Amino acid sequence: MRLRLAAIMLALVASAGIATAQHHGHHDHGSHGGALPADARERVAFPPELAEHTLANMRDHLLALQQINEALAAGDMDQAGRIAEQRLGMTSLRLHGAAEVARFMPRGMQEAGTAMHKAASRFAIEAQNAGVTGEIKPALTALAETMAACVGCHAGYRLR
Repeated sequence: MRLRLAAIMLALVASAGIATAQHHGHHDHGSHGGALPADARERVAFPPELAEHTLANMRDHLLALQQINEALAAGDMDQAGRIAEQRLGMTSLRLHGAAEVARFMPRGMQEAGTAMHKAASRFAIEAQNAGVTGEIKPALTALAETMAACVGCHAGYRLR
């Protein structure tokens, strides 16, 4: 069961990430003849202290995703949901100072962030449901959407 769960998670995350990156024009065509393509992401200017704060938040988001995966691997759906809501979901917005940071973001970056936070909250709910019903696919779909929003944002934007 755990191997099946891991395989499903990887397939969902990989397909969502590839689709999002391709949607933003970042296709992997294999070898680039030894040279990396120019970074075409939109550069977003944040005040230095907010840039550091935002980068620290993104590292924490990545750590939260790792911890969610660990909880899923252990079969602890409630813990996975708690981590998602507290660190990534809509509940986390105040903790991360989202209102202050959002005013420096282009609209697309704001929309990607909102999509990520909403998908994480959906995952938290679906993870709780899965703990009761055993039906994990809706939770994994919401987790894939959460990660796809991250991938899409990082594919399209970078802080300067």
